[in-house]
Amino acid sequence: MDDKPQTVCLRYYGISPWEIEVIYNLFNGKFSIIQEETEQNKESFVSALTIDIPLQFSEEFFKWFEFKAWEKVKSIIKEMKRRRGKGNAIMAELLFTGNPNVRFVIDLNENHNFNSAVEKIDFVVELLPYHLNEDNIPNDLSEVLYKYDIESGKWKLNHVWTGLKNSVGRKKFILTKKGWEIIT
Repeated sequence: MDDKPQTVCLRYYGISPWEIEVIYNLFNGKFSIIQEETEQNKESFVSALTIDIPLQFSEEFFKWFEFKAWEKVKSIIKEMKRRRGKGNAIMAELLFTGNPNVRFVIDLNENHNFNSAVEKIDFVVELLPYHLNEDNIPNDLSEVLYKYDIESGKWKLNHVWTGLKNSVGRKKFILTKKGWEIIT
């Protein structure tokens, strides 16, 4: 990875100063950090945390960031859910900037499902090349969104975008039983 420190952006609301300090310290050794406390924008959630990581979602990232540090990130996210209890207490979102951007949204009610989703994020590294190499997936992907499927206990591609964000040619696709269908 680059010697020049890249910037991780932490956007959040309803997160305690202790929790954000722990997260800050986990990333501070490898990145410079921007923190942004936002207004509650997800009305059904008491708390929300978005972590924008300016690196490609890949095995190289996890080696560079170090397994032990990544385990600590997962632990604090799970602890935040445990402290808030069942229901729509917290939504966590992780965005890895790359080609394409890879976004994980964890917004599950039950602690067990939430924890399982957090634990399995790094498993997607092995599957991503296969997911992005499907025959019917749109070309020129700019972003992919993963949502955790409770029934299968796996992360699944939910939406994909082509084109640059905020550009006229940007298109959003959703996976249906018939394949990828454009929705915007």
